[in-house]
Amino acid sequence: MDEGQRTKDESDSSGHRGYRPLAARMRPRSLSEVVGQDHILGEGCLLPRLVRSDRFGSLIFYGPPGTGKTSMAQAIAEETGSRFVQVNAVLSNTAEMRDILRLARYQPEDRTILFIDEIHRFNKAQQDLLLPDVEAGHIRLIGATTHNPGFYVNAPLLSRSHLFKLEPVAEEAIAEVLAVALADEDRGLGSLKVTARPEVLRGLARLSDGDLRRALNALETIVLSLPAGKEMSAEDISLFASERQIRYDANEDEHYDTASAFIKSMRGGDPDAALYWLAKMLAGGEDPRFIARRMVIFASEDVGLADPRALPMAVACHQACEFVGLPECQLNLAHVVVFLATCPKSNSTTEAIGRARKSIREKGMQPVPLWLRDSHTSLNKSLGQGQGYLYSHEFPEAISGQEFMENPETFYLPREGGLEIRIKERLQHWRELKGRRTKDEGRRTKDKGPRTKD
Repeated sequence: MDEGQRTKDESDSSGHRGYRPLAARMRPRSLSEVVGQDHILGEGCLLPRLVRSDRFGSLIFYGPPGTGKTSMAQAIAEETGSRFVQVNAVLSNTAEMRDILRLARYQPEDRTILFIDEIHRFNKAQQDLLLPDVEAGHIRLIGATTHNPGFYVNAPLLSRSHLFKLEPVAEEAIAEVLAVALADEDRGLGSLKVTARPEVLRGLARLSDGDLRRALNALETIVLSLPAGKEMSAEDISLFASERQIRYDANEDEHYDTASAFIKSMRGGDPDAALYWLAKMLAGGEDPRFIARRMVIFASEDVGLADPRALPMAVACHQACEFVGLPECQLNLAHVVVFLATCPKSNSTTEAIGRARKSIREKGMQPVPLWLRDSHTSLNKSLGQGQGYLYSHEFPEAISGQEFMENPETFYLPREGGLEIRIKERLQHWRELKGRRTKDEGRRTKDKGPRTKD
């Protein structure tokens, strides 16, 4: 491995610096230059104190693209005088990692910081390989990931690391960096003498969705397309924006966060917000069948018996997505999204199955009562199975008064909303009817002998 490629000052074989994008040239040189992360870098925060004292172990930076994860890692290495080794989990392999770790063991005076970008792409074996050297202090690991570390980083490695969550960079902070980059003649675009009013830079910042690297790359693209000395206008931004793609990675947290907002908007009875998140998912290239599957789950989990039409509507939507496809199936999705969002809501059946499962966990399983067991064979009848079963249809309203559990419990509690009001009234009526069945009636029916009907 060429260690020269692992330093922050990249050079070609002749020692001359090649082209570096604006985002790379404007990379912060210290933690104090990192913008938009005051919640972890502000006065009195833990991370700056750890760096100043140079008493930190492994760190994991978790956040969206372009929020400063790599910049912070490089700044920490610079401020602590450590050897900085950077690898990308997509390109690295086990052999390379063994070489890096071996060198770090033999050169402890270098105080190696190993920065692994996209650490979530390392498999369990690769992550386990790091553990001995992390525990022994041969390396200080800094991992960067756009994925939730709780799902993708091994628990032993996660427990040995300080986790810091980065947030999307605020629009105003991005606009300030863009202004500096536009004027900076050393690292930025100042030599081109292109200018821009603050509101224009704010418009460009708004397009970046909190991704500072994306904003700087966009600024460079626009400026290089303009004559030197020209003022960048809102029209220039609009032309660039017409060709941009929405930031939405179906394999990253944006996928899960947007789906979560979509479900919660429908649950909260807000069809407008639900339609917005639907539109974002579709614009980002989300599979419409995934969206429809979530709606099928929602129909039972959140609408339930408050409106029994919800489930067949959601299933029909999923079928429509299968045989219609995009772009037309977005009409089916919008149709059912609005329906589900405006339905009365009840999670009574969701809670009911939860109570039943809890009962089994805590109390164990009840046996099937003898009178409810199958009695279709001679052997079963000889064992007394089915004896005493009261055939419901032989009683008014099909209520025999018989119990269907040896130790009856109540799990389903209907809500006071939607069609469940009628279900609640019906169940209450049946309970009263059941209570009026006398023991004598039950005994007389029992004397008729075992039933053969299920």
